[in-house]
Amino acid sequence: MQHVITDDLEALLATLPPDIHDAVNRLENRSELLEIVMDLGRNAEGRFPEGEVILSTTPVSYADLEYVVERIGEFGDDNRAGIERTLHRISAMRNRKGRVVGLTCRIGRAVLGSIALIRDIVEQGQSILILGRPGVGKTTLLREIARVLADEANKRVVVVDTSNEIAGDGDIPHPGIGRARRMQVSRTSEQHAVMIEAVENHMPQVIVIDEIGTELEAGAARTIAERGVQLVATAHGNSLGNLLVNPTLSDLVGGIQTVTLGDEEARRRHTQKSIQERKSLPTFVVVVEQQSWDEATVHRDVADTVDNMLRGQPVVAEERTRDEETGQVSVRRVTTGGMDVPAWGSGALGGANPRQGFTTG
Repeated sequence: MQHVITDDLEALLATLPPDIHDAVNRLENRSELLEIVMDLGRNAEGRFPEGEVILSTTPVSYADLEYVVERIGEFGDDNRAGIERTLHRISAMRNRKGRVVGLTCRIGRAVLGSIALIRDIVEQGQSILILGRPGVGKTTLLREIARVLADEANKRVVVVDTSNEIAGDGDIPHPGIGRARRMQVSRTSEQHAVMIEAVENHMPQVIVIDEIGTELEAGAARTIAERGVQLVATAHGNSLGNLLVNPTLSDLVGGIQTVTLGDEEARRRHTQKSIQERKSLPTFVVVVEQQSWDEATVHRDVADTVDNMLRGQPVVAEERTRDEETGQVSVRRVTTGGMDVPAWGSGALGGANPRQGFTTG
């Protein structure tokens, strides 16, 4: 089973109104609590993997929201704030006049052993992109990867921490990242520049970054990878197929271009004259589609996988599972049927289940 290093839950509870604080303390399964949600005029809720519970008997008031805001750090331009030396994140919703009308308090946890599912891949030194739905644990996995590479593999690791979510709020990084160094980002729009600054000024062997989400950041990631630095990052998207048809981020996995073939070449390939091909080498050699703490699908050769997707040919991947009791990791080769990739940028794969149709390879 995973061993929780720390969740510093009491530090978060100390910022909550007394009635909500007491309600959380009465929960038997609070170690599984993901978020506390406070919306003006509604009862506060606690969110768990299996559902929600009501935490207050009266609706949240402006005074309740202000109680929290006064006890946490300042909100950045991304409407996120933290609590010093913890991994918790508080995100604000505002009305049109800028007043806070809702808060999402996400509990941050450093989990020792969460890397077990892909540790062998991480230690090979290749650049890895982690995908998965929100709340599946991508940031927690990044944090543990940074710690293991810095402390156990003795590598020079720099974390580019845009929202202070990987290494916590405040100027001293949370011990969850071990000896890895942390660069903070003053504005979210400057994330790409700080990524390049990290490489040029601090000689890292590994750069860890959460949430690559713009073309500038995708370009910075490519620059870093081309300099021989191992890059470990997350991006918006649930699957490789989903990312491939995202115009903003598809370059991370090689991108797509439309090529017009001559008549003779089209006949030789038994295909139409206008086809889609991979545009360039992928920035990331490996893609991990994280489904849970103990389950992931791994594409070890992204270039080959993307080529097969675009040709409508079968795709081979690794389905990895970890036994929660023994910690034993099982790896199974699986194959999907060919995928018909839609026109670039249509996003038609967005709802596809990346594991649907897997059979034993």
